[in-house]
Amino acid sequence: MTDLLSDYLPIVLFLGISAVIGIALLVAPFLVTIKRPDPEKVSAFEAGFEAFDDARMKVDVRFYLVSILFIIFDLEVAFLFPWAVSFASLSDVAFWGMMVFLAVLTVGFAYEWKKGALEWA
Repeated sequence: MTDLLSDYLPIVLFLGISAVIGIALLVAPFLVTIKRPDPEKVSAFEAGFEAFDDARMKVDVRFYLVSILFIIFDLEVAFLFPWAVSFASLSDVAFWGMMVFLAVLTVGFAYEWKKGALEWA
C-alpha cells in the first residue's frame, strides 16, 4: 500500500503546488491594487468613449480600421519571424515568395495611408 501511495506522491505535490500558485495569483491583485484610482485612470481610453457607458453607442470607424491594420501587421510579423530564423537554409523560391508577400502588404499600407484611413483629424 505504501508503494502505491509513494508512486502518486509527485502528482499530489504537483497538484498542491499548482493550487497554491493559482490561488496566490487570484488573490494577489486584490492585495496590491490601489483602492482609490484617480480620475485619469478611469477616463476614456483608446476608442475615445467612456469606459463604463452605454454598450449600444456608436464607435468611430477609424478605431476599427486601426485595429484591423494592427492585426494585419501582427500577422505579418508572425509569418516573418520563422522565415527570418531559417533564412540561411531557405531556397530562392522561399525568399522571393516572402518578398512578394511583403510587397503586397506594403502596397496595401500605402493605399490605406493615401486614402487617409490613418488620419484622426
